[in-house]
Amino acid sequence: MPLRICILETDNIHPDLVDQFQGYGRMFQRLFARQPIAAEFEVFNVVAGQYPDDQQHYDAYLITGSKADSFGSDPWIATLRVFLLKRYQLGDKLMGVCFGHQLLALLLGGKTERATQGWGVGVHHYEISEQPAWMQPSTERLAMLISHQDQVTVAPDNATILASSEFCPIGAYCIGDQVLCFQGHPEFDHDYSRSVLEIRQDMYGQQVYQSGLTSLQHEQQGHMVAEWMMRFVGQGKH
Repeated sequence: MPLRICILETDNIHPDLVDQFQGYGRMFQRLFARQPIAAEFEVFNVVAGQYPDDQQHYDAYLITGSKADSFGSDPWIATLRVFLLKRYQLGDKLMGVCFGHQLLALLLGGKTERATQGWGVGVHHYEISEQPAWMQPSTERLAMLISHQDQVTVAPDNATILASSEFCPIGAYCIGDQVLCFQGHPEFDHDYSRSVLEIRQDMYGQQVYQSGLTSLQHEQQGHMVAEWMMRFVGQGKH
């Protein structure tokens, strides 16, 4: 049986990029189709108020990235917080990326805020500090595409930090076998990152923009993170 994943899409991508990339939900579907574990996905845009029926069963819920702040007061964020807390209390598996990583940390007792380090863009490297059995294939250093100005600054008490860097000390964490989160974007590819850099060039400023562009000379390992995520969800299943 393939794993069933509910993707909670927390943003609409820039209108100029929709034709090529569709949206975060589709980007995740394309990413997961390239890893070896069978899975099927349903996408719900929670900004538009879309949620699955209570009767639906999923093996995990994945919260995508967003240009919104995880600590923001938008009504749709408040609704999402209530939904996720209920899912956590019911014992469902939750995975977060960027905004999702930050929102779950905040929801479960950690702290998320605007980073004094400023914007992180392009390819970023993390050191792996813990490697549970499901993190296969294994690596000591992880390269991911990033785009964020907020960070988790205090992890939830029961979290295990999996990846860190000087720029982003809490780059990935898990909570037992129930929660798994990454600050980086496994679903991004170099073309999408380059397009976002071009669109936001004035907002980033020339120095951040140029360093982001230069970093795209490096490979990224989103495909490996996708396999980790599916192994995390599938652990204990046959």
